[in-house]
Amino acid sequence: MSVDLKDRTALVTGSTSGIGRATAIALAARGAHVLVVGRNAQRAERVVAEIEGSGGKASFTLTTLGDLESAQDLARWATEAGDGHVDILVNNAGVAFLGPSDAATEAEFDETFGLNVKVPFFLVAALAPAMAERGWGSIVNVSTMVASFGQAGMAMYGASRAGLELLTKAWAAEYGPRGVRVNAVAPGPTRTRMTEGLPDEMVNQLAALAPAGRLAEPEELASAIVFLASDSSTEHRPPMTQQEPPNLNKPTQEEREYR
Repeated sequence: MSVDLKDRTALVTGSTSGIGRATAIALAARGAHVLVVGRNAQRAERVVAEIEGSGGKASFTLTTLGDLESAQDLARWATEAGDGHVDILVNNAGVAFLGPSDAATEAEFDETFGLNVKVPFFLVAALAPAMAERGWGSIVNVSTMVASFGQAGMAMYGASRAGLELLTKAWAAEYGPRGVRVNAVAPGPTRTRMTEGLPDEMVNQLAALAPAGRLAEPEELASAIVFLASDSSTEHRPPMTQQEPPNLNKPTQEEREYR
């Protein structure tokens, strides 16, 4: 696959580790000016240094996303850092509180839907109209395979990502006719900070449901995201699939984040 993203600006949320980091590096390798976003300065600086060390271009900002104001502030910074335009938006940042519903708190619920749904919604609201006006743009939302089925211990996380998938379809209908492609990827368990903290038995059971029957590497997801972000995907219409997995053991109540 030959992808040229020269002169494109790409904003990748949660791009200091995991899938986001791999995506930022992959987009930069194809010529995009990548805007790195995260909460940890050292990790952000390492991502930027790796991109620039390979001849790419990157800028970064530190922020804690979660509400309307943080999303709008990020959109303003990204537009300025991108010399007036953001061509590619990858909504990758997310949080997962895993555990039984009766152990969840309102604060956890609000944080989950704030970062996983509200922030992508208002980033798209802020950036997609300008993409549509220019007649070119690509939005890729990072979901999860558990958005398509009910799984014990993952009610909040799965529901928030299912909401993002519905938004993906709505945005495709809203902005697609004006040149903005909107897609989502729904990975199974991937070798990230999130899966590192999960029980081995649970990770193995989830991996068995994935097409490859194993943990995915972040770089594999990054390749799919780069494809969807590029003109190579212009005529691509991926099928929607569903599967009914076996019930998994309930995980412990614990916060898992990937950013």
